[in-house]
Amino acid sequence: MIRLLNSLRLYAVAVVSTVWYAVKIVGATSLRTRNMKQVCWSGPREWCRSLLWGGGVTVEFEGLEHLDPPRPAVLVANHESWYDVFALAGHLPVDYRFVGKKELTRVPFFGPAWLACGHIPIDRSNRRAAIESLRRAGETIRRENAVVVMFPEGTRSGDGVLLPFKKGAFVLALELGVPVIPVGVSGGRDRMPKGAFLVEPGRMTVRIGPPIEVEGWTVADRDRLVAAAHREVQRLKSGLPVASGGPEDSTEP
Repeated sequence: MIRLLNSLRLYAVAVVSTVWYAVKIVGATSLRTRNMKQVCWSGPREWCRSLLWGGGVTVEFEGLEHLDPPRPAVLVANHESWYDVFALAGHLPVDYRFVGKKELTRVPFFGPAWLACGHIPIDRSNRRAAIESLRRAGETIRRENAVVVMFPEGTRSGDGVLLPFKKGAFVLALELGVPVIPVGVSGGRDRMPKGAFLVEPGRMTVRIGPPIEVEGWTVADRDRLVAAAHREVQRLKSGLPVASGGPEDSTEP
């Protein structure tokens, strides 16, 4: 019963909050008001925090120092729950853009606001379109000095096992010469697993690892980079200590 009541509160908050912030964001970006950039900075964070609050979910961060000072990067994280997104988008202290499935653009209110703030839809069923989306992500990193957030598993893990990583995020980092920041999120599946509609209140933990530097690497090293990132995300989501001196095997090839 407590879980049901908690979930009803979440959905009530979600409806009101989504409409409020979407109208605010789309209005500011359509009219190109002077506070447009500030609205796209604060709006998504406040919206996600409202969903965390509505679901009774708190988030603890470790390793925020690895994002200071802010610089262009590709941030990769495991994905088990929608609450992984809310935890990251609600609290990351950097200018970020998410790469997400194109179906998100069709969600009423949310979709137009998401696009208006420069987040990047990707068509996973169309290789050419997916490559074009990654090209736009690269332009965003260069133009905005932003951090692009990607979930390289490509879908939510249903059982908590870290799935193999797709290579797009890592090719993008290598082509741009920007670091990969590994992130492990735990607790999301306990709050709202894949396919669930009810939310269990409780705590999540987000662990940010040292950046994997790619200076001197080429696209030919993509498999090695994928392996290094997968190993670090697994370590971080499991709560194990990060290897001394940063990710293993992230030195020059």
